[in-house]
Parts: sequence; C-alpha cells; structure tokens
Amino acid sequence: MYKDVVIVVHLLVALGVIVLVLLQQGKGADAGASFGSGASATVFGSQGASTFLSRLTAILTAVFFVTSLGLAYFARHEADEVSKAGLPDPAVLETPANKPISNDVPVIDGSKSVPAGDIPQSPAK
Repeated sequence: MYKDVVIVVHLLVALGVIVLVLLQQGKGADAGASFGSGASATVFGSQGASTFLSRLTAILTAVFFVTSLGLAYFARHEADEVSKAGLPDPAVLETPANKPISNDVPVIDGSKSVPAGDIPQSPAK
C-alpha cells in the first residue's frame, strides 16, 4: 500500500521537476533581455519568476530525493524477505540416478582420444 503511494508521488514529482526545469530560463537568456528582446513579454515579470521557480524546483527535488530513498528501502525490505525464504533443498533439484538419459542428448565416449595433429588450430593474426 505505502509502496504504491510512494511510487505515484515519485512519478508526479519527477514530472514536476522536468516541467519546472524546462520553464526556467538559462543563464544566457539575460544577455538578450538586456537589449530589449521580449523582457516585458515574460509571464512572471523580468525577475520575479526566478526565485519562485527556483525554490519550487528545490522543494520538488528534495521530495524526489526522499521518495527515492523510500523506494530503496522498500526494495531492500523485499530482498530481505526473499533471502529469508532461502534456496530450495538441493535434494529436490537433483535428478534420480535411475532415471534414463533422454535419447536427444548425445553420449560422448571418453575412451577415444584425438591425435594432436587432428585438432583444428585458429589462424594466426
């Protein structure tokens, strides 16, 4: 239940951070504004948006960091539960000795040896 809530919050905050970063102007935008190229056409005014958007971005980034830690905690908790269950008993995994070998598996006779000259060599570079 909590894990699902944290995942939803994490995704919404991630999208919010992406949108806020794309809304903010870069450092190079100030040079064009000093020559009068659209500084009055900004939505938040010439300086007012930078502090508001910067603070909101910092808050959302902190929430994203906290939700990332929460998801890491949940992942670790699930991994611990799986490791407590342990591995299956090896006796269950072994096949019985009297089980016949399948016909589609080739049987290699280990008594025959191949002369050293008959082994293909890789070409020299």
